Parts: sequence; structure tokens; C-alpha cells
Amino acid sequence: MCSARLIVISGPSGAGKTTIVRELFARCPRLVASVSATTRPARPDERDGVDYQFLSAEEFERRRRAGEFVESFEVFGRGYWYGTLKTEVAPRLAAGKWVVLEIDVQGTLAVLEQYPQAVTIFVEPETLEELERRLRGRGTESEEAIQRRLEVARRELALADRYQHRIINRSVECAVAEIEQILNHLEK
Repeated sequence: MCSARLIVISGPSGAGKTTIVRELFARCPRLVASVSATTRPARPDERDGVDYQFLSAEEFERRRRAGEFVESFEVFGRGYWYGTLKTEVAPRLAAGKWVVLEIDVQGTLAVLEQYPQAVTIFVEPETLEELERRLRGRGTESEEAIQRRLEVARRELALADRYQHRIINRSVECAVAEIEQILNHLEK
């Protein structure tokens, strides 16, 4: 097996990252997940330590001030913080693992400051209109939230050229196959 790798996958909300990453884990046993921390309350179907590490705002801030995060940011203007704890990354890399971070663009730029060798992959929809259709199709957010996510998506798409690889998610199957090719190339 090749040496340890840090793989960062980003893209706008609604681009299909989570579905793609879930499928990658099913197909690629060499990959290990980094579970992000958040101050957001857990949704009914989410489990602490599996979907996220759910921290109180006070605990998150204490750990942030102590320098325990690789990256951490307040996102979507809702007052909730998200971040990647160093304990999710450093020990796994030291053990030779391929660690996957599914984080936003802002987080990726921060990660690259500490891990410039990270492999970065940006997942995007074919069009902004398709992204809007997907967000609306979820039926889980207000019009204001959708507009906020679209504005963030525009900013993220403007930074997509900072990534080594860009994947257009026309279908989950095709996107996963493209990422698998990238990962297989890394082993050579």
C-alpha cells in the first residue's frame, strides 16, 4: 500500500458530496473517514461520533482556543460551527491511512496551510440551476436558507480552480468512478 494520504472533498451544498463519499467508502476499504465536529444540534437520524461529533458551543470554543482543530469555521450564517479535530487526522495519517475530509472550501484552504500535500477534489453540479433544483427537492429548508446556500455555492464555485481535481456530478456512479481513478493513480 502507498503511504498515507489526506484527501479533501468539497463542493456546494446539494452537489452530492455526501452520497459520493458514502459510495467511495463502500468501494474503497483503504479510505477512513474523519468525523467533523459541530455545534449544530443532531438531527433525528444522526448519531454522535458517526455523522458528526456534536459539541456544545462552549466545548467547541474551548477546543478551538486550545488549537485542537485543523480547521474550524462558522458556516451558512446560522451561528453553528463546524471543524476537523487534529485527533481525527494526525494519528490516522501517522498509521499510514488514507483519511478523507468532507469539508467546505473555506476549510480546505485552511487544511492546505497545514497539509499542502493533501489531494483536493471539488464536486460540482452541471449548472447552478441544477444545484437549486436539488436543494429545493430536499424539501427541508426555507426559501431564505436556499438562497443563502446558493450564494455560498456561487462563492465556492468561484474558488473551484484552487482544487487539484474537479468532478462534475452528472450521476453518482460516474462521479465515484472518476474519483476512484484519481485514487488508483495515487497508488502508482
